[in-house]
Amino acid sequence: MTRRDLVAGLLGTNVAAGVQAKRGKVIDAHNHLNFHNRPGWAEDDRKLIEAADKLGIDQLCCSILPPERPTTLEGFRLSNRWLAEAMGRFRGRVLGYCFVNPGYGQEAVDEVRRYVEEHGFIGVKLYNDFRVTDPKVAPIIELAARLRVPILHHAGHASWLPSPQPNISDAGDIARAASAHPETTFICAHICGGGDWEWSIKALRDARGVYFDTSGSVADEGTVELAVRTLGAERVLFACDLSMTASVGRVRGAEISEGDRRKVMGENMQRILARRGA
Repeated sequence: MTRRDLVAGLLGTNVAAGVQAKRGKVIDAHNHLNFHNRPGWAEDDRKLIEAADKLGIDQLCCSILPPERPTTLEGFRLSNRWLAEAMGRFRGRVLGYCFVNPGYGQEAVDEVRRYVEEHGFIGVKLYNDFRVTDPKVAPIIELAARLRVPILHHAGHASWLPSPQPNISDAGDIARAASAHPETTFICAHICGGGDWEWSIKALRDARGVYFDTSGSVADEGTVELAVRTLGAERVLFACDLSMTASVGRVRGAEISEGDRRKVMGENMQRILARRGA
């Protein structure tokens, strides 16, 4: 029995629903299930959902990333097939991002279209195979606009470190892509996991089509407050990216209004999902 089921049983379904309505639906906009390349993947998936139960997270928007770089065609096809199966196991809890390597051209485009239209995936996940401004990425960006789904893009601005990811996009790259493709919704990944978060937040100030997610393992104070103050609460999304308690704590403990907290914790992502009727 999950914590969610226990609470519903103790309080009654109507009371439990009332508790959710008061705090608002909580949606993790960025998380991951596990590639099936080791024996413990199923248990680790179960533990992620259990942690979400304990932390009061209602839904998790997930992708599965294969271990190899650059990402192969077989790798992302397996990732998406396994994620579709996980959405069946965790029905209503896990929402899917279709992960692709844009370098595969039409095959990547077809993969996104199939999983959004036929399997109910809610968005696209892009990693560091190409910078978001590379022309090879444009067909995926344009398709996302037509399908009315967001692109969650891995990002970082680690200016003081040697770059282990030569093709990583930063917030400035994503802002430029959003300017070139104003019909597409972008989510810039992990304020707290991508290096210089203050630079990144300010780089997105005028990029109205870009949201910033709060995930990451960095525990610096003031990240959520600066993001809300600079971008507006309507453009900030609660997310964990596997850093579960830290990610919940930084938003729950942020010095922002309760109305803004509800927007960040779920209302903004609900509005994005509603564009496709998800």
